[in-house]
Amino acid sequence: MVAETVDTGGDESTRVGVYVVDDHALFRTGVRAELGVAEDRVRVLGEAGSVAEAVAGIAHLRPDVVLLDVHMPDGGGVEVLRRVRQQHPEVVFLALSVSDAAEDVITVIRAGARGYVTKTISGRELADAICRVAGGDAVFSPRLAGFVLDAFSEGPNSTPVGDPELDQLTRRERDVLRLLARGYSYREIGSELFISVKTVETHVSSVLRKTQLSNRYELSKWASDRRLV
Repeated sequence: MVAETVDTGGDESTRVGVYVVDDHALFRTGVRAELGVAEDRVRVLGEAGSVAEAVAGIAHLRPDVVLLDVHMPDGGGVEVLRRVRQQHPEVVFLALSVSDAAEDVITVIRAGARGYVTKTISGRELADAICRVAGGDAVFSPRLAGFVLDAFSEGPNSTPVGDPELDQLTRRERDVLRLLARGYSYREIGSELFISVKTVETHVSSVLRKTQLSNRYELSKWASDRRLV
């Protein structure tokens, strides 16, 4: 169910319409309360706790800015970005996450978010960030901008800086994972890399163990998120 707000105060034409996406209801309530200090500048149009609910709600309410959690089930914030931007490229996204990991920041910015702030931000600072991205600025919490500058200075297909999960894979495991994510069969991977099918299976098993994933589909998405494909 898409939650909506009935707003009767202030001039709606001068306020930024906001939609909150987070899988924790208590946090969404907190965001609404925090943004109450800036009700003359922003108005919360609605909220969602899942990817599907968010996509439907954004399409229906057409907010100016979506406050987007990065880590949620069913693909997380990146999946919301991917699906919404196909139909409504005008919607602006501002990531709001507890994580300040470089790989999270870079992944969501590459997916199309206009900024990234952490959940330690105050209500007034959050309202400022919302208004700034709505006006066309890029906004980041302190030190996060450096991650983005470093990543993009190395090119659009570079690997996110300091990804500990990726760093634990050997070069050969990365080669196998890259081909697996492209849809190659074990036999085709072996032929491409001049190794046996048994060796391919061994490498895949090792990658699954190191990444703590359970199947080929999850591995493919993991590789895609890290621009290995």
